[in-house]
Amino acid sequence: MNVEVRGLTKTYGPISAVTDLSFEAGAGLVTGFLGPNGAGKTTTMRMMLGLVAPTSGTATFGGRRYADLRRPSAAVGAVLDGAGFHPAHTARDHLRVYARMGRYGMARVEEVADLTGVSAFAGRPTRTLSTGMRQRLGLATALLGDPRVLLLDEPSNGLDPEGIAWLRRFVRELAADGRTVLISSHVLGEIEHMADHVVVIRDGRLVTTGPISGLYGTATVLVRAPRADEFAARLTASGARVERPEPDLLRIHGLGTAEVAAAATSYGIALHEITPERPTLEQAFLHLTGGSR
Repeated sequence: MNVEVRGLTKTYGPISAVTDLSFEAGAGLVTGFLGPNGAGKTTTMRMMLGLVAPTSGTATFGGRRYADLRRPSAAVGAVLDGAGFHPAHTARDHLRVYARMGRYGMARVEEVADLTGVSAFAGRPTRTLSTGMRQRLGLATALLGDPRVLLLDEPSNGLDPEGIAWLRRFVRELAADGRTVLISSHVLGEIEHMADHVVVIRDGRLVTTGPISGLYGTATVLVRAPRADEFAARLTASGARVERPEPDLLRIHGLGTAEVAAAATSYGIALHEITPERPTLEQAFLHLTGGSR
């Protein structure tokens, strides 16, 4: 089920939280939703779910607005930052309440508890749960209807390294099953490992959208060679752009590692080191958004 956002706009008096935002998230893909704090990510997700009324624009799931879906929780599951839990309920009580609201069998409660690791603390009152446990419980709740679309707002908050590694595998498995996953996160290293596609916004406006590989730009190659001067001169003459970070170290733009190695061989130049280099997602993100604020 594809997700389409078209011209989504939200203003609060003179303040524009989101402005003419359009993007798509496809089935079978993990789409990372990125932007600095205050960029409008959570507001956008809340508008998509009908929790905030847009000033203009639409968000649809398989061509329908969330409010028009026959059984919304069976089509779209959501984990929003700061989701509330009744403090007197146990984790299992919480799931049972939502299962009854969605008309799902009690067997489904145990299934999602096992899937997300909630079974390990299902009998504990929600007021005693850690942030990471609450995140798992929120995800279990979102999965009760076995939805084809998942909207996850900062799902790794409070998870320990083991939990983050689990979340990474789990999200990839959901997408491999043909689901559409839109995940907002400030943990860029995790998005780098999870996402196939990215949507980057700043000040409520779209900056870029596309495959995650397209964010990085052209890769460079680092080469260490005893005859660096000669190699740099020959590469420059052939049209490559070459930098000299150190006397025997070259950073070569416009050529891949195989092309650099072939050139060195043809010139009879020995290489002591050759390393492909590309920017990290964090570097690409900061470049696109003008830095962290």
